[in-house]
Amino acid sequence: MKETAAEVTELQQLLDAAYQRSTEHLHNIITDSRRLDAGELVRVLTGMCTLNLATVTARGEPRISAVDGHFLHARWVFTTSGSAAKARHLKVRPAASVSYVDGERIGVFSHGQVETLTPEHPDFAEIEAHLTKHYGSSPSSWGDDIVYYRLQPTWMVGYAFDKKAVLEQADSAKH
Repeated sequence: MKETAAEVTELQQLLDAAYQRSTEHLHNIITDSRRLDAGELVRVLTGMCTLNLATVTARGEPRISAVDGHFLHARWVFTTSGSAAKARHLKVRPAASVSYVDGERIGVFSHGQVETLTPEHPDFAEIEAHLTKHYGSSPSSWGDDIVYYRLQPTWMVGYAFDKKAVLEQADSAKH
């Protein structure tokens, strides 16, 4: 967990606001007993999480693909090739949706704006170090045009069908 207390507080405010403006249908699925709070999300979203990333084409058509996501400082970060369709979409239309779903066990759904992180960005070095430690090599070394992204969420909810089991599994994985 790399989140500061302030980042967890900010994430909780985002989660609460998103849940408040959600539909009755979502409230019927993500009941209070299944809703993950900020502290719980940062406990369970460790390591690499395969994300479903939705972008939009120039004609307004949705496209979905998968990326390796890492939840760092209460934000999703990911990389891809600059020649990927998703990179072309995000360059001109940075609005995106991201979901992480592990069967019925857990679901985290986010909408927001994707920012491109260049080596000059103040957070780039820490993100690259995290990814390099995870993969054993820097994503920057995987090609000439690797692009780093971070989703700045405007809406996010987290769900666990059996929250107790998910949290116990996360805690036991750390030991």
